[in-house]
Amino acid sequence: MESPSLMPTELLSFIAVGFAAQLVDGALGMAFGVISSTLLVSLGVPPAAASAGVHTVETFTTAVSGISHALHRNIDWKLFARLVIPGVIGGVLGAYLLTQVSAEAARPIVLAYLSCIGILLIWRSWHYPPKIKNPRIVEPLGLAGGFLDAAGGGGWGPVVTSNLLIHGASPRKTIGTVNTTEFFLTLTVSATFLFTLGVEFFTKAMLGLLIGGVIAAPFGAWLAKRIEPRPLLMIVGVVLTLTSGFGIWRAFF
Repeated sequence: MESPSLMPTELLSFIAVGFAAQLVDGALGMAFGVISSTLLVSLGVPPAAASAGVHTVETFTTAVSGISHALHRNIDWKLFARLVIPGVIGGVLGAYLLTQVSAEAARPIVLAYLSCIGILLIWRSWHYPPKIKNPRIVEPLGLAGGFLDAAGGGGWGPVVTSNLLIHGASPRKTIGTVNTTEFFLTLTVSATFLFTLGVEFFTKAMLGLLIGGVIAAPFGAWLAKRIEPRPLLMIVGVVLTLTSGFGIWRAFF
């Protein structure tokens, strides 16, 4: 895919988006992939290329985020072990499926999926938090989250984090664990896209997302221990729903 050159101000705007998305992702365990993918797809980037680029960026941001969460002791290692393998398997399947689907046909479907995720996040914000308890259904959730994340360009955090929280998992431990597990998911998905698409998908816009995301990653882990999740969850859901809806409107009109 050809990458149009970006003016310095445009690169700065993508750095700002990457910073903001990763700050929210590190604090809530979700949002970087869905916000970045929605932005790129809405701007006309093919869904497979958008997902590939975002996952490549997330390989770096989740590495920094995972280390930061480990230092802040935000990780439940037993939950990590139950999520990582199903998540990786689902991610490979989702990435392969997306590369076999026409870009024009996939774009409205992906945007509709992201709109649903946004609405789900708004609903979750009104039902948060539940009584703390150990979640029982983990492995199927990791498989579904990995598949939807790769196929939709984002969704691991919204699907996995929100469902674990609804089932009563500890918010701080859940956010740290899901963020850390995501590194292995994004690494595998990026390798799958690299094998099927080549390196053309990585644009200067994604370079901006990478710079902003890496800068913000340590701050997100710090915020996870101190911030009130409910208002941020609501904001992410509203922004995601509106941006995805705008993308759907552009696709049909």
